[in-house]
Amino acid sequence: MTTRAPEPALAKVSFPALGTTAELLVTEPRALPAAEVILRAELAAVDRTCSRFRADSELTRINLGAGTPTTVSEGFAEALHAALRAARLTDGAVDPTVGRAMRALGYDRTFVSLRPDDVRPLPAPRPAPGWRRIAYDPHTRRLRLPPSVHLDLGATAKALAADRAGRDAAAATGCGVLVSLGGDLATAGPAPEGGWRVALADDHARPATDHGPAVALSGGALATSGIRVRTWRRAGRTLHHIVDPSTGEPASPVWRTATVTAATCVDANTASTAAIVLGERAVDWLRSANLPARLVGLDGRVVRLGGWPPDLPAPSPQPAGGSR
Repeated sequence: MTTRAPEPALAKVSFPALGTTAELLVTEPRALPAAEVILRAELAAVDRTCSRFRADSELTRINLGAGTPTTVSEGFAEALHAALRAARLTDGAVDPTVGRAMRALGYDRTFVSLRPDDVRPLPAPRPAPGWRRIAYDPHTRRLRLPPSVHLDLGATAKALAADRAGRDAAAATGCGVLVSLGGDLATAGPAPEGGWRVALADDHARPATDHGPAVALSGGALATSGIRVRTWRRAGRTLHHIVDPSTGEPASPVWRTATVTAATCVDANTASTAAIVLGERAVDWLRSANLPARLVGLDGRVVRLGGWPPDLPAPSPQPAGGSR
């Protein structure tokens, strides 16, 4: 993610992580080194645990062992709990059993490693098996996936890492902390005066400007999902990374981006992803969830829900809250 230089009271560091950009801002410059150590440790842990692009990750081992019961680690158990909760809250619009569908679409390696125009034919799409088929006992951490079912925790694991890193860094340093992973933001501790000012954009990596819309966060989290950034071509089709579990295909294009605020980054990212999948139905769903949201249609029309404020430029926005 690209941001403007922080205000004098803040300190910032950014670096590549999890196939995107990690950004860390703190309200006390002296706390930055300690907070960075905590963030890097959390990112390394979630990568070892939940990456589907690492041959040695716990997720890869679990997917390869589908059909055989296994005991998962505490870290994986927390990530799985977040994924299953997201599936339950969205009635399956966000479903961790889309792993095989993602691979079938060609997203079988890190995004930067994807071929820009893959000529291989696309297999016939198949709906995701569904999260209710997962057999999991949270008390014993015993998990059994049905044979041939592969998990993908991408809709929640990165957001969970942002929540955990922000919480732990704030607890360790006693200052305000903002963690952004590819535009998914979690805050903890006391916010700076006026709040964390976040620039809104289609792409989290696009440089922030003084003229685009921005919001101020006094706490909680913000996440943006979109269909314009992580795209690739296969068999003559342009595809994106948000899969509709009911079809196994990329979600139908209704919203260019969906931005949601919530108490945690996991909840914000769950809702923003669900909004892309639900399409026009997202408006009623978000209203029923009572979550502030900003939806941008393909034609640029903006729909604001749950008390989301009118678009106003803010001076010197800090992190860019854009889709990943």
